Amino acid sequence: MSAPIPNMKAIKSPHQKQQTSVALVAVMAALAMGMITAPAKAASLASHFKANGSGSLDHSDYSALLKRYVVKGRDGLNRVNYRGLKSQHSALKAYITRMEAVKVKSLSSNAAKAFWINLYNAKTLDVVVNRYPVKSIKDIKLGGGFFGSGPWKKKLVTVGGKKLSLDDIEHNIARKIWRDPRLHYGFNCASIGCPNLLTEAFKGSKIDAQLNKAASDYINHPRGVAVSARGIKASKIYDWYDDDFGSTRQLIAHWQRYASPKLKQALSKHKSINGYAYNWSLNDAR
Repeated sequence: MSAPIPNMKAIKSPHQKQQTSVALVAVMAALAMGMITAPAKAASLASHFKANGSGSLDHSDYSALLKRYVVKGRDGLNRVNYRGLKSQHSALKAYITRMEAVKVKSLSSNAAKAFWINLYNAKTLDVVVNRYPVKSIKDIKLGGGFFGSGPWKKKLVTVGGKKLSLDDIEHNIARKIWRDPRLHYGFNCASIGCPNLLTEAFKGSKIDAQLNKAASDYINHPRGVAVSARGIKASKIYDWYDDDFGSTRQLIAHWQRYASPKLKQALSKHKSINGYAYNWSLNDAR
């Protein structure tokens, strides 16, 4: 059986984005070698890790690290003191190791959602600390896959007997299981353009409130959504993941749910998006 041709629209992720011609060459080469099985893999991982229990997890050790090393800025951005975190790298690694041993299926759905976001974010911190100082996470080229920029395709953790990449966690597990656009406000890619890394871990008992707050903080910050006389300029996240947010009309409605009264009024005057932007500079507090 020939390998399925992937949806080219799905290739539009922040760390996979390349010129269409390059992507097509890579896809055709993969098809020739019978290497592309992404849809089947995603379904398999989502099924393997779907939680059906009632268990919860303690993330207090990770929360302590976040509280100490995530710095809230007056400009509305949370930055990370990576230099300081480096001195507590062993504690971060210990948390990741503990999470790798978790039996995910025994968790409640909300606890599992918090688990995957926390594991992704903690491992991202680990990756940056390992290579710090760097100007951008995209400079950390760990290889894996056709689009080698950044660390996202490298198998970095092992959970439930499965070796997983950061892309696996975000795209093949979390997004497949929950289909919740608010997930994009939880996963942090160590960049200025990304939604803030919280000063506490996500918790199953309050993850809805945490994701709603994260959505509100991002949408009401200019790097998320900015409205001017020239129109709406939005984060590239909304272009990369337009399948999750829906049509332009649905996306604007999504923004309005979390917008301040001032932004909500400004958005009501527009029906299209004028452009997108994203800042890949490291979210460094130095």
